[in-house]
Amino acid sequence: MDFDGPLRALLLQRAVPGDPLSTVTDDDRATEIFCSVFRRLHQGSFTGTHQSISEHFSAIARYQQMRVATGGPLPLWWVDRAADYLTNLASSNGETELLHGDLHHDNILHDGGEWVVIDPKGIIGDPHFDVIQYLLNYPGRGGDPEAVLARRMAMMTEQLTLDAQRIAMWGIAKGILDACWALEDGADWRSGLHTAERFERWLAQSGHSKG
Repeated sequence: MDFDGPLRALLLQRAVPGDPLSTVTDDDRATEIFCSVFRRLHQGSFTGTHQSISEHFSAIARYQQMRVATGGPLPLWWVDRAADYLTNLASSNGETELLHGDLHHDNILHDGGEWVVIDPKGIIGDPHFDVIQYLLNYPGRGGDPEAVLARRMAMMTEQLTLDAQRIAMWGIAKGILDACWALEDGADWRSGLHTAERFERWLAQSGHSKG
């Protein structure tokens, strides 16, 4: 709402009661709320300079270079597949928007009679990417993770007129990005790979997998 440069202080709006979307345990209801928030965010033009989606995913290119030079635990064919998907998504993206970049349950808060978002990253790119982090959180809430992912994606494609194949491709790229980030931080990279595998299974079941 306001800021003081010399003091390096920000005045933030308070959300009352401030309960996060994660407190809504009915997964279908939570996904409906997410879709309503997504629609409000993704409208209108933007101004200013923000990070591009290619910059956001730059760790994948860094891993490719490192893997060729010194080797690494993450299979290179998975990284190459993610890079191919990123190239395909970028070349076929006719719609570029200002994205939140980390839109998930705990960044959506209840404020009076509406839901508001916090902690935006500010990335320029394909709006399909902005559903991914929600899909990754609480994957087993409301059933088997595979069924939960399929159900959430079906609701999003219907309510937000998004393309499910593009969502899955972004999901694979995001999983590999998380794995690359984890390797750079010396953390466990396998959960990122599991994310990519889950979205790849969805593509295979829908007939869109590269095989």
